[in-house]
Amino acid sequence: MSIAIRADHVSKEYRLGIINHGMLYKDMQSWAARRFGRQDPHEKIGKQRFEDQTDRFWALKDVSFEIEQGDRVGIIGRNGAGKSTLLKILSRITEPTEGIIKLRGRVASLLEVGTGFHPELTGRDNIYLSGAIRGMKKREIDGKIDEIIDFSEIEKFIDTPVKRYSSGMYVRLAFAVAAHLDSEIILADEVLAVGDQAFQKKCLGKMEDVSKSQGRTVIFVSHNMGAVKSLCTQGILLNAGSVLAIGDIDIVARRYVDNGLEGRQGTSISYPEDGAKDFQALRIMLLNQKHEEMNVFDVSEEVIIELDCISRRPIPGLQGYLLVASTEGAPIIACDSSETENNPLDRMPVGGRRLRLKIPAFLLGVGEYQLYLNFTSSRSMTGVNVDSPKEVCLFNVVDNTTKRGPNRRAATSVLIKWEDSALSTVSDTKE
Repeated sequence: MSIAIRADHVSKEYRLGIINHGMLYKDMQSWAARRFGRQDPHEKIGKQRFEDQTDRFWALKDVSFEIEQGDRVGIIGRNGAGKSTLLKILSRITEPTEGIIKLRGRVASLLEVGTGFHPELTGRDNIYLSGAIRGMKKREIDGKIDEIIDFSEIEKFIDTPVKRYSSGMYVRLAFAVAAHLDSEIILADEVLAVGDQAFQKKCLGKMEDVSKSQGRTVIFVSHNMGAVKSLCTQGILLNAGSVLAIGDIDIVARRYVDNGLEGRQGTSISYPEDGAKDFQALRIMLLNQKHEEMNVFDVSEEVIIELDCISRRPIPGLQGYLLVASTEGAPIIACDSSETENNPLDRMPVGGRRLRLKIPAFLLGVGEYQLYLNFTSSRSMTGVNVDSPKEVCLFNVVDNTTKRGPNRRAATSVLIKWEDSALSTVSDTKE
């Protein structure tokens, strides 16, 4: 396979704040003052107090990677990690401050809703415009325009100026154009999140299809780990503008989750006391049936969650919410203390308390899960400050005892009773 994209030590620096005065003569006065060591006449009062604050920001720093033709690569990372900046450099929208980007083939970019469309032109005219920008002839676009319109599902509005389109219609048409017109590299940056779920699924399937059948390279940026893992085979994890991991998408996604839950993968997590909070979680523990701290459980054993907390004053209507979710964020089990017959948190006495929750055996399938915990008061009270730990810890479920085989993945492992009864005789059946 040939290399479709190569990045060699790419860095991008931005200057923060205002970079000029808006007037040429003021810029010249400031330059002359700096040149001859005088005070800048346009310097803000008190600026010297902030001399330790830099006005430079590196959105990307020394990023290097290679992507082969036909690869489907997911670029993941937290907000501000540099994902969008990298795609803008790949799209030639902006130039890197340092380093070199080499692309083999034409690029179709889906970076923002409506990118590349002329608002005054109709959807049909914008299809021809997009094709012309890519160097295609009119007869080539004519052969594909029906397929593009059909895929976008906006045939009724195709001769309407796109300035009247909703964001979802923009995305539908933009993706249809990018996927069907001739381009060897497709770049998509969260833009599909604007569309409905059915269209997102359709787009993911189309990107996978054009990658496999036509050898197109797909670069996909999203915070939806489920979508990234279903489409991509390779991943690049960015953190603070630098590459943290490159490789198989499952391994990179796992590294991303670990990085986001750093310090919370153990069997217990503790929090320092905060006297400003009227109710607070102090320690969360994962226990097995023998009350041993664990973070790996078999499908055949229950998961016990123990929560040590402190109440500094009784709070009417206080309730706790626990969510067991996949590492991609998909909810699996949710429970609310207010749904129990006697909510133990409602007007909890002052002092230290211990809560215990049990997840029954065979309820969770093989996989990795995260716990989300939150507290709130159902009654409006002023001055109430309760804890909100949110994502607290990770744990794994494996299958080493059932006949399904060790670690065989399953969507769920609910234990369902098998009952039998005698079959009716052949003569009874005929009757």
